[in-house]
Amino acid sequence: MAGSATKIQRRRPKKMHKVLSSEKPQPSGEQYLSKAIGRALDVLECFEDDKSQLGLKEIAARAGMPESSLFRILVTLETRGYLQQDADGCYRLTPRVLFGKLRERADRLKELAHPVLRGLASHYDETASLAFLFENRIHVLDSVEALHEVRVINKPGRVLPPHCSSLGKAITAFQEQPLVDQILEVYGLYRRTAKSVIDRGALLSDFERIRVKGYAVDREEAVEGGVCIGAPIRPKNENVSAAISLSSPIARITPDREKDIIRGVCAAAREIAALMDAVP
Repeated sequence: MAGSATKIQRRRPKKMHKVLSSEKPQPSGEQYLSKAIGRALDVLECFEDDKSQLGLKEIAARAGMPESSLFRILVTLETRGYLQQDADGCYRLTPRVLFGKLRERADRLKELAHPVLRGLASHYDETASLAFLFENRIHVLDSVEALHEVRVINKPGRVLPPHCSSLGKAITAFQEQPLVDQILEVYGLYRRTAKSVIDRGALLSDFERIRVKGYAVDREEAVEGGVCIGAPIRPKNENVSAAISLSSPIARITPDREKDIIRGVCAAAREIAALMDAVP
């Protein structure tokens, strides 16, 4: 206000207490660990590989925990898809744990490819299948069966022979030679039918023809009375890790129908590859 004096009181700054960073308590990290998660990981680490099958008592002994507590953990891990219980009561690791990111990639591929697979099966009324390479094993990833009473069946999860199934050959043929050797060694060259090719030299020559033609044929090599035509799925910037196929009883295959199926399977493989290229 004019003509009056305003007295301003200044606050005195409070005394600052110097805190040295070296005086702060340094946590060890253990106090932040979750005991429940730790116990679940202890259980998973009891399994050495995909061949390990362990019962409740064996896991309890290895993990060092009572069976009553362990049972709840096993049920939880099984429900969430990290463990699988076999008919005999033993547990094993699921592909979700074994293959990690590889499994996630396979799941994305399955989601992308399923409509194409369904369309292929519907068009020819034959069984269409999708396979994926998990390290050195080729598994059926998805399958859409024909409506015919007599049909070829291909169950998801099945391990495919790399030397006598069209899906196995279509994938194996496009791998580097060291991986080809490993895949063949893991599965083994043995006869599934009288027409299975078990000579290594002849098989490698067949792989070369597959690379040139762009498709593989299994004519009663894996299953008597069955014909299967498979084509590799070849994205632009990725190695071949998957293939698609159409399977039919040999009685329904004529030369003209076989040519048509080859065109259809190769077109479906290209369509799936384009879908993969479009996904970042």
